Amino acid sequence: MAGITSVETTQSRQAVILCGGLGSRLGRLTEETPKPLLPVSGRPFLNVLLGELGRQGFRDVLLLAAFQSHKIRSFAASSVEAARFGLRIEIGVEPEQSGTGGALWHARERLSESFLVLNGDTWFDICFGSLSRHLCQHPELGGVLGLRKLEDASRYGVVQVEGSRIVAFHDRPKTAGPGLVNGGVYIFRKDSLVDLLQPHCSIESDVLPALARRGLLAGLVAEAYFIDIGVPESYEKAQVEVPSRLRRPAAFFDRDGVLNHDFGHVGSTDRFKWVDGAREAIRLLNESGYLVFVVTNQAGIAKGYYSEADYHHLSSYIRGSLAETGAHIDDERFCPFHPEGTHETYRRQSSWRKPEPGMILNLLRLWPVDAARSFLIGDKESDFQAAKAAGIEAYRFTGGNLLEFLRMNCKPRLNANLQ
Repeated sequence: MAGITSVETTQSRQAVILCGGLGSRLGRLTEETPKPLLPVSGRPFLNVLLGELGRQGFRDVLLLAAFQSHKIRSFAASSVEAARFGLRIEIGVEPEQSGTGGALWHARERLSESFLVLNGDTWFDICFGSLSRHLCQHPELGGVLGLRKLEDASRYGVVQVEGSRIVAFHDRPKTAGPGLVNGGVYIFRKDSLVDLLQPHCSIESDVLPALARRGLLAGLVAEAYFIDIGVPESYEKAQVEVPSRLRRPAAFFDRDGVLNHDFGHVGSTDRFKWVDGAREAIRLLNESGYLVFVVTNQAGIAKGYYSEADYHHLSSYIRGSLAETGAHIDDERFCPFHPEGTHETYRRQSSWRKPEPGMILNLLRLWPVDAARSFLIGDKESDFQAAKAAGIEAYRFTGGNLLEFLRMNCKPRLNANLQ
């Protein structure tokens, strides 16, 4: 039905997923199947990564394949997550096994000015926008690396930092103890990277240490879930852990009067003004592992103040503004219908119009939401009635700084989700 589906952002960012490994440690499982295509809870693991990219605003994805590359192509053509988020997927095939850095070298002409890199057999559940924001804030950097803090880093090489700057990579420590390790998620500037790439090289062993020696590499520490399906024990754990981790609490926001000042039927960028702390509040929720949804009545469409196209244009502007701060909205619903509308198309009652819970219930049905840990922030009684009917808690925002409001009212929920 027109006017009630998700809105795609016009922000275009590129993600590169390394899919060329042989997966020899998994034995017979990967004799004919690339690791990223191994099933996890009934679907290819690569769909998990595509879903995470899609919900965080990425639309351009480059899959770098080698072993059984035709199967990667077939997957991309039929991926449920690619279709859901409108992902534009390209395939790059190495002429031979070239290592993680070699894969980038062979694809160098297809890389954007800046791009995210993920390993196709690991999931580090961090907010990609945080890495992008840090890179934008520091134009002198060539790359930013997601770091994991472990109580025992003796199984891994460790990363030495000074502030946020990475100064060195070290081999496995001889004794057990805490340390920072590479989480396998990177964002690079192409112009800082290309001269370090060779036809056969490794990102981990060749590229990252070279960037660190030049003082061009930073690291952001995230206490987030990580799994590598490249070994049998972890692959078995993934069958249970990954679906559990994908089930998240959600924060539902009314829009006008909560995220932006309500001047009455806001339908254009010139009338849109963020509430103080709104973008920062969304970023905090992103980084705390919450899904962020917008559910908004838009009677201005029914009453002729602006069109659906105007709404979509403003929505794209909002998402672009959020991306500048490293934040994102996972999904949104809007209701253009009103029983007193001037346009016949929109002149009717709707189960999506708050105080009815239709928009919230639709999101709960389509996303793996933990409703018991979810909440809505609104400013009108209709928001509270809709939340109550959907079975989620609600908080009333009466103005001021939204980030401070979130911290004051929802801090126990946020802290519980970080544990």
